[in-house]
Amino acid sequence: MTELQQKRSITFRHAVAIYMASVLGGGILILPGLAAQVAGSLSIIAWVLLAMASYPFAFTFSRLALINPRSGGIFTFSRDAFGSYVGNGVGWLFLAWVCLGAPAVALAAGSYLSFAIPLTRLEIFEFALVMIIAVAVINYAGIRFSATVQFMVIVAVVGILVLSIATSFFRVSSTNLTQVPAGNDLFSIGTSMALIIWAYFGYENVPNLAGEFVNPKRDIQRSVFYSVVIIGILYTALAIVTVGTGAYLAGGSIAPFSVLMSSVFGRYGAIAAAIVAVVAIFSTMNAYYAGVSKLVQTLAMNDGIPKYFSKGNAHTGSASASILLITCLAVISLVMYWIFDISIATSFLAVSGAGVLTYIAGSSAGVRLLKLNGLQKLLPWASLVTAVVIMFFIGYVILVSVATFLLSLIYTKYVTRIHSENQ
Repeated sequence: MTELQQKRSITFRHAVAIYMASVLGGGILILPGLAAQVAGSLSIIAWVLLAMASYPFAFTFSRLALINPRSGGIFTFSRDAFGSYVGNGVGWLFLAWVCLGAPAVALAAGSYLSFAIPLTRLEIFEFALVMIIAVAVINYAGIRFSATVQFMVIVAVVGILVLSIATSFFRVSSTNLTQVPAGNDLFSIGTSMALIIWAYFGYENVPNLAGEFVNPKRDIQRSVFYSVVIIGILYTALAIVTVGTGAYLAGGSIAPFSVLMSSVFGRYGAIAAAIVAVVAIFSTMNAYYAGVSKLVQTLAMNDGIPKYFSKGNAHTGSASASILLITCLAVISLVMYWIFDISIATSFLAVSGAGVLTYIAGSSAGVRLLKLNGLQKLLPWASLVTAVVIMFFIGYVILVSVATFLLSLIYTKYVTRIHSENQ
């Protein structure tokens, strides 16, 4: 019996908590305002639709984990289903996901801070740069946040969300909920869904723990269902409060919960919201840095990118070379956001492009690999169709992710040819 099998400790209740912790992150503090900015009151429809559509994603990835509990998630599923070309492409998309996303969420954290403490645009970008470098240093040094710290962050995020809902529901205006601002139409619902899907990224991470479930065949599916329901209700309530109170109309639509908290608790409420937002976003950045740096290291070991990036730090155990790569690309992305004055909403859509293409690959792997019966056969297809539909609402910034995937194919073909010539 392996060490992993000896440590089967995750029960149904633990699994629900783990799923929620994986999905809930700093992004939820930003997305309700951005979605409402795009679609107004129609954004509530987008939240409800995506809450329902999230179940096929979670189901598909959890079932894939049951047939292959190795670490790697969608990267592993894609390689198993379609070979190294698509697998490496997914690895590149994860790299783009973090390199575009880290500066985007860091800027959002700076925007939350600026609502409590006035900051110039330059100061917000400087703050974002400090966050990126700090996360890189922590990961390079091999420092890992304990499970207790991560849990406390999630509790703080859930706490501020529940407090915002509880204190703001009585100020919800039916006029705000029913009035559709000029220029908002059905297309805006799709665009807001392309933003909102950020809030559901994370379901692909939990399947890596399949080997630690006491009863995986029973508890994984039950925990998926209950976590989807709980998160869907929480997110929908947040959307109603954000739109109904008009909180998204202040703070540049970036910091709606600072608006809600300050309206009840004054400046101290805004400061509290800013602190929670910065800590939660930093924690999310750290988690993705840690995971994707290891994935990039694995990618390099399998010739998906140059071998140099497989190097690690023998003293700390960190994937030092891949951390350096991610940091350099993230800083370049931050500079591009500054030079071209790219809005946070647009930068979030660019990251959604990488995430959605990754989900398309994972869902396609589910269609190909899963042997299901009855109506369950439809769920991987529903996951795939949902991801494809959302992709068309991302806009021109999807080209960044498409180009990334195509470059990975070219690189893989080049490496394959070199290996063939050397044999």
